[in-house]
Amino acid sequence: MKVIISDDYQNCIHTLDCYPALARSFDVEIHDDTVTSLDDQAERFADADALLLVRERTPISAELLARLPKLKFISQTGRAANHVDLAACTARGVLVSAEGSATTAAAELTWALVMASMRKVHVEATRLKAGLWQGHLGVGLKGRTLGIAGYGKIGSVVAGYGRAFGMRVIALGDHETSLAAASSDGVEMETDRKKFFTEADVVCCHLRLLPATRGSITLNDLTSMKPTALFVNTSRSEVVQAGALEAALRTGRPGFAAVDVYEHEPIYKADHPLLRFDNVLATPHIGYVEKDTYEHYFGIAIEQLLAWRAGKPANVLNPQAATNRA
Repeated sequence: MKVIISDDYQNCIHTLDCYPALARSFDVEIHDDTVTSLDDQAERFADADALLLVRERTPISAELLARLPKLKFISQTGRAANHVDLAACTARGVLVSAEGSATTAAAELTWALVMASMRKVHVEATRLKAGLWQGHLGVGLKGRTLGIAGYGKIGSVVAGYGRAFGMRVIALGDHETSLAAASSDGVEMETDRKKFFTEADVVCCHLRLLPATRGSITLNDLTSMKPTALFVNTSRSEVVQAGALEAALRTGRPGFAAVDVYEHEPIYKADHPLLRFDNVLATPHIGYVEKDTYEHYFGIAIEQLLAWRAGKPANVLNPQAATNRA
């Protein structure tokens, strides 16, 4: 049986501790790039009995599934599967398994971006390598206000980092679940969006991408921020109104941004407008990309493949697909 893995950007999956169990049981084919056209995807996955998907890097559409008659199973790394047309998989008898709780990796990356941006670490390091000495005056965090938009599993961890650094922490109270979680943690809630964005020295965005959150952070929200403030997004680019961050940065409010997520990925040849701003620290969606998280996500995804091969599929999102396949 053949398993195909695409989008292994760092060519690292075969180095994971959990990988040998997969290689012993399947004929595994790994690609370290992404193909985006339907024809290229159909050609790449034509011989696959199963796919192991790296998060949302390759969408699985009904059109693609129609051209993959051999495909029987999809194992997803992580719990999110919005990029997979589950109804089409069910109709074609393709089982989809997905599981994997959030780790602290994205929260840690968020805080690294906060620290680097506020203290100008990346700028000063580049200057030093260029033969220069001190050139910018950074800003500390103690006594300043950290705003959390999306107080969930990741947002609550980032809030804890803020408190450890002596910051006042406020959470945007736009959801009952967030309100309850923040209240239990003793975090201030702010239901007035204008006040939230105006008061924060740093806003960290940790919103899940849902119909209600798509484009929910607007140009008006961002331009309400201080000219000295920092906006950080390590969740999803689409939760910010299209073009709003670029437009806001041009007005000087907020004065700085740090981003790890983009509308279309991967990005090559610096082909994104945010990469042209000197006051933006941009990283290539590495929030969850670290060894412990990979071992966690891929370990579960490989266990799902092994369970499916053994005739006992686990964490199945569409169990009715088994009937359709028969």
